[in-house]
Amino acid sequence: MKLDILAFGAHPDDVELGCGGTLAKEVANGRMVGIVDLTRGELGTRGSAEIRDREAIAGAKALGITVRENLNMRDGFFVNDEKHQLEVIKMIRKYKPEIVICNAIEDRHVDHGKGSKLVSDACFLSGLIKVETSLDGLVQEAWRPKVVYHYIQWKNLEPDFVVDISDFIEHKTAAILAYDSQFYKPGSTEPITPIATKNFLESIHYRAQDLGRLIGRDYAEGFTTERYLAVNSLEDLV
Repeated sequence: MKLDILAFGAHPDDVELGCGGTLAKEVANGRMVGIVDLTRGELGTRGSAEIRDREAIAGAKALGITVRENLNMRDGFFVNDEKHQLEVIKMIRKYKPEIVICNAIEDRHVDHGKGSKLVSDACFLSGLIKVETSLDGLVQEAWRPKVVYHYIQWKNLEPDFVVDISDFIEHKTAAILAYDSQFYKPGSTEPITPIATKNFLESIHYRAQDLGRLIGRDYAEGFTTERYLAVNSLEDLV
């Protein structure tokens, strides 16, 4: 199956938090969209890998996405080397996306920056015909996405562009809340983590509202890019 957009996350819930509204919007616009999680988030303080597996299915459903895979890399300890790059390349060549979206280029969690560079490097290598991969016994063809974008996570990095998600903030919220084990829940006896506070849960809306305010919309998500953005006309800008 060829996809228009393939979003990668170091952990289940990264994609929902970083670009869930944008993906829901693209699905509504008829784009074929998929998600690949690098790890199962097994080192997370709350819940378990098995719980996160179920939550990831629910999160994708809330966004309208039917294609989601997990590469089962080691949470916290995967590295950007040939072995891991080849696993990502297999996904890129399998789905042949025009656009890849991945983790923030730098962030609080060590896996986010690592995941960002791993996927970015794999996107380039995937276009080299002498890098050989096979999947399910079939030799894969080289494929390089047209662009790689990075969503913004814990740190308030300056975005290179933002996407209006005003009509899809509820889709994003529902997808995030599908991860019931991870976020703030009154009365929970689970340990408190930085993302399990009421403030963090509220920040999903107020950060999106602030980006929306800056473009004259209600809600938006920000992205950084690896090359200059180009438009055919000034009218392409919102």
